[in-house]
Amino acid sequence: MSSAPSLDLSAIPEDQREAVLAVLRERDALREANKRLEHLIAELNQVVHGKKSEKLGDDERQLAFEDLETAVAEAETQQDEEVPASSGPRRAKTVRRNRGKLPEDLPRIEQVVEPASLNCPCGCGTMHRIGEDRSERLDIVPAQLRVIVTIRSKYACRACAEGITQAPAPAHLIEGGLPTEGAIAHVLVAKFADHLPLYRQSQILARSGIDLQRSTLADWVGTAAFHLAPVVDRLAEHLKGSGKLFMDETTAPVLEPGRGRTKTGFLWALARDDRGWGGDDPPGVVFTYYSSRAGVNAEQILQGFDGILQLDGYAGYDRLTRASRTGGAPITVAHCWAHARRKLKEVFDRDGSEIAAEGLRRIAEFYRIETEIRGMGPGQRLSARQTRTAPLVAEFGEWLQLQRRRVSAKSRLGEKLAYIHRQWGGLQTFLQDGRVEIDSNAVENLIRPIALTRKNALFAGHDEGGRTWGRIASLIATAKINGVEPFAYLKVTLEAIAAGHPANRIDELLPWNFKPSS
Repeated sequence: MSSAPSLDLSAIPEDQREAVLAVLRERDALREANKRLEHLIAELNQVVHGKKSEKLGDDERQLAFEDLETAVAEAETQQDEEVPASSGPRRAKTVRRNRGKLPEDLPRIEQVVEPASLNCPCGCGTMHRIGEDRSERLDIVPAQLRVIVTIRSKYACRACAEGITQAPAPAHLIEGGLPTEGAIAHVLVAKFADHLPLYRQSQILARSGIDLQRSTLADWVGTAAFHLAPVVDRLAEHLKGSGKLFMDETTAPVLEPGRGRTKTGFLWALARDDRGWGGDDPPGVVFTYYSSRAGVNAEQILQGFDGILQLDGYAGYDRLTRASRTGGAPITVAHCWAHARRKLKEVFDRDGSEIAAEGLRRIAEFYRIETEIRGMGPGQRLSARQTRTAPLVAEFGEWLQLQRRRVSAKSRLGEKLAYIHRQWGGLQTFLQDGRVEIDSNAVENLIRPIALTRKNALFAGHDEGGRTWGRIASLIATAKINGVEPFAYLKVTLEAIAAGHPANRIDELLPWNFKPSS
């Protein structure tokens, strides 16, 4: 912005100088606000479009967006507020962002604002209503705490002393305990969906005058986890009846009793997501905790499953393909092209390797075709892959072997190429079955919330805490990917369990069978 020429105040009548100075001060303030806004927008662009080495992780980027966008909004508001009064009536502030859409089923509280007087200024009499303007704004009332008082009246006969009639007490998940099933569901969702540790929930409740220690909340969570275990077990059985699943694992730090430090446990995710090819089975995921990453744990989890398993290149899964596999026939493995791409991307970002760049370009062609056929039936997908993708993959294989002969096996690039070579058989599985995806991103997306809980809670208190973590996270994640609100689902499910829901109808309690009216 070019600077304005300096102004000689001596040439302005003395009685007008103060007004001119006020305008100049407003001009300078606007100039500073614009500079600040330009700087903030440049920082936002850097977060979005900066070099890979300068970019943040997903969670860090979200925090950066929050703070930068907050600062931009503050600067824009400052601009609006500093419009000179001399420029005429203040215009309404321009709405710069998506206002969102308020659901029709939210309760509406109408506030009718009437003029101070309905008398016509001309003295003609009372004015008539000819219409109205309506505007809607979102109001938020903090979580409402209330006490459910259950009163069971007693009845007796006046003519005799032969007994008293009283309705039985309603069933509760925690008999004689303080919480309703809705309160327990709220604690579960806050901890495992919103990543709010129990001690922080205790602090929030204390601000409303409710003294509930973390240990009390932990008792609620443990009781709920015990009663929900059969539902999670049935969910796992349902998934293992499929012909194709995803699997991945993520760390779950656990406090090691008596040593004052954490050890590394693992949550193993077994997932089904057939939406890419229009499958009939609903998506779902089960997290199972084990104290190690040993491949025998995957073998234990997959007992009873025979089919195609999509996963990354972790060597612990190799035992699943052997004839000696425990719990079923050898599994067909579909490896992940996203992991192969990631290996080349790491080299390209660090070294700018032309070989890595060429590999990335070739893989991008596979993904371009996958984007076009997503949502088609398995037969159509398979036909398109065999016709269009298979020749490209074959050319990639020839290119891969050529580069491996040219590049030192001990170099960084050589190691990445060797990784792709080791997975080569599994990387071609998607060309042989239209149900198979090109990568295992579906399961990776499902384990991201685990990482957020891990960051906020730091660790599970013991191995049993890890198992509880896995159970509740399984039901919440499965509810979410089926479009089911987790709190409503858990509340109704816990109420049904407390009321003695029959074990032979447990499928009714699976997240994808939940209906809001149930």
